[in-house]
Amino acid sequence: MAHAESGATPGAATAASGAQRTPATTPDGAKAPGEGSFWLSEWAFPLFVATLAAGIFTGTHLYYVYRTGTFSDVAVTALLKGGMENGSYGAAAAFGAGFLFARVIEGPMVGILDIGGSLQTGVGIGIPAMLLAGGVTAPLEHFWLALPTGAAVGFAIGCVILLIRRATVNSSQNTSTFGADVMMGAGNSAGRYLGPLVIIAAATASIPVGLGSTLGALLFYWWKKPLTGGAILGAMLFGLFFPLTGK
Repeated sequence: MAHAESGATPGAATAASGAQRTPATTPDGAKAPGEGSFWLSEWAFPLFVATLAAGIFTGTHLYYVYRTGTFSDVAVTALLKGGMENGSYGAAAAFGAGFLFARVIEGPMVGILDIGGSLQTGVGIGIPAMLLAGGVTAPLEHFWLALPTGAAVGFAIGCVILLIRRATVNSSQNTSTFGADVMMGAGNSAGRYLGPLVIIAAATASIPVGLGSTLGALLFYWWKKPLTGGAILGAMLFGLFFPLTGK
């Protein structure tokens, strides 16, 4: 999936937006379906994020143990794979944590939590890489630890997003957009410089995947689009026809 754009979901946007100042209504003035229910309540958002993060972190546990199961795309997973082989997790930790930080800051402002950048890359690659770099391997070695660890991380992310939103755009005394009108896509703009890193990571995973990543980046460059998206999509497409075999 595309790293930054395709991960965003309307459901997450609704939950992350917090309490509405006026009840949502349909065009005919009736109350919107589900308004005031659990599914649209503010406090349910951290639970949704915790559930997603638990599954994604556990998927990384499966990859760490069995070399399959990660929810991140091939090129980003290659960063973690490189660390598992040579013991250097700096690239994976910096890449994943950077996207997580950008999305946690962006999410409260625009009302959308990008699952691809914040959870699949941040929780699925960045946080595991930081744990492994610090010598903490238990959550990634044991299934029964991976689930609650991912859930705790996701719950914390959801709470932080709600707290930031309450203190900024949803503040009762707020008269500013706090940059929400320009924050949308900020992570994508910063991520365009990471295209070469994605291509290199894909090439280290396998030659066909690296070739697909390069072709995708060239195609996106021709379309005047960010290289990172093309590199990731190209790696995913070629990875479909030339899958990586587990060791």
